[in-house]
Amino acid sequence: MDEVIYYNQLYDLYGQLLTEKQQEYFENYYFNNLSLSEMADNYGVSRNAIHKQLKIVIDKLEHYENILQLNDKLKKLELVLEKINNEQICKEIEEIFY
Repeated sequence: MDEVIYYNQLYDLYGQLLTEKQQEYFENYYFNNLSLSEMADNYGVSRNAIHKQLKIVIDKLEHYENILQLNDKLKKLELVLEKINNEQICKEIEEIFY
């Protein structure tokens, strides 16, 4: 389950960098909970082709995170925000990043 949450976080950050078809595959599998077989039937391709494309999407998301580290930076920022006592400053910072 943690893996799915992690990939969803990466998708939120980098999803727009994927092709439309890659976004569709990701969303159908991770958001709409379609099985590989259901997706294969819907797209008229093999189950293996869908699996391969999802692996490519995950690899791309991880690649973007390795380079840009936005997810990691957001987690660190959340820890810092928890330590700030000024509520107004916290809200302003959250508006910038969220």
